[in-house]
Amino acid sequence: MKPRFVNIDRQTPLLLPPDLRDWIPSGDMVHFVVEAVEGMNLSSLRVNKRGTGSEQYPPTMMLALLVYCYANGVFGSRRIEQATYRDVGVRYLTGDTHPDHDTICKFRRENFEAVAESFLGILLLAKEMGVLKVGTVSTDGTKLKANASKHRSITYQRAGELVEQLRLEVKELMGKAEQADRSEQDEGQQLPKEIARREALKAKLEEARERLEHRARKKAQAEQAEYEGKVKAREKRGGRSKGKKIKPPKDTPKPDDQINLTDHESRLMRKNKRSAYEQAYNAQATVDADGSQLILNAGLSQCASDRNELATNVEGIAEEVGKPTAVLADSGYACEEAVNQVQAADVDVYVSTGAEAKQMRRRHDFRPERTRSETQKEPKAPWLLAMRDKLQTDTGKALYALRKQTVEPVFGIIKNVMGFRQFNLRGLKKAEGEWQLVALSYNVKRLWNLKTCL
Repeated sequence: MKPRFVNIDRQTPLLLPPDLRDWIPSGDMVHFVVEAVEGMNLSSLRVNKRGTGSEQYPPTMMLALLVYCYANGVFGSRRIEQATYRDVGVRYLTGDTHPDHDTICKFRRENFEAVAESFLGILLLAKEMGVLKVGTVSTDGTKLKANASKHRSITYQRAGELVEQLRLEVKELMGKAEQADRSEQDEGQQLPKEIARREALKAKLEEARERLEHRARKKAQAEQAEYEGKVKAREKRGGRSKGKKIKPPKDTPKPDDQINLTDHESRLMRKNKRSAYEQAYNAQATVDADGSQLILNAGLSQCASDRNELATNVEGIAEEVGKPTAVLADSGYACEEAVNQVQAADVDVYVSTGAEAKQMRRRHDFRPERTRSETQKEPKAPWLLAMRDKLQTDTGKALYALRKQTVEPVFGIIKNVMGFRQFNLRGLKKAEGEWQLVALSYNVKRLWNLKTCL
């Protein structure tokens, strides 16, 4: 008996169903996204109220399109445009319309305020559903690549050297151009283009140096108060101290200070001491640790260290969502000033001092005795010793065990399941808006999963 195959006929016209919902399961996430976004009162959505020009796409549909595509790992505007043709769920969401990539990119760039409104709206929806009850939260950061290459970075000193070199090259080319004009030959036709190219590069390098100078002045202003405090403290002691001389903050860049020519607001960062440096931003997330694993606050930092982000992450949780009772953080957030600021707001803080990880390694490796290096790294500051004792209590151990299993899986889902590892937009403000869009999309997907389990 001959094998039997399903007939694949690509020539007969395909009759689509009268209703696209016939091709989409009733439990598909696209229905939840559409209902959630259209049910919000988003006053900040940008609309051409004059009615001039071509017909515009409904802003709620465009926002739902971004959220649904980001939740499914489609981030670039050209890929989203392509999905309006290839993806049945996206085709249903857009009503079989096809916004081009320019329209999608412009909408995303101009509606970050509406994204922030939607972020809050989804959390309030989760609260109404009984899924979210803010109590214990955990916070952490992860490095995400900027839309720029680290090889486009340049130091302050090297930029100055190149500016001087280009100035000499332009002067030389100008001389050649004058000679070509006097000789009335065609040899000088390419000279204006070469001069313009060098002038443009010279202007870009000069702008980069100015940005580094501005950054140095801003940093010096921020450090001035700390410097004055140290000087006054020494004067009270009679000016006698065996310590080093207190140097005022410098308002000029160091020769090796770097800036990226593509995205000047991004910074060179690395995940740990073993990894390579990348042009990146430090993405922060504060997550509900009481079961929902929803992101309560999403922020972005230019600093590779998490040291000064604790208070910002906790205070960034909207009052309407709720006030946390405790916050969990790893040793990267161990800053006495930030911890005191959060605890002053009646939020209990559990920050790793590093000793817990050493104890876990010793138990795992069956090494009861401390090594010399581990003994030297034990915390000495009184507040760190108090925090270590706090974490060694039964309550501290039970609470802190939630940190690794709540916030770290969120980053794992965003990077490995959704596939978001690099920003599409440049600049701190735009990248922060895109990070909040990613967090919104994650929350929508997470809430949809939780809804199906209710």
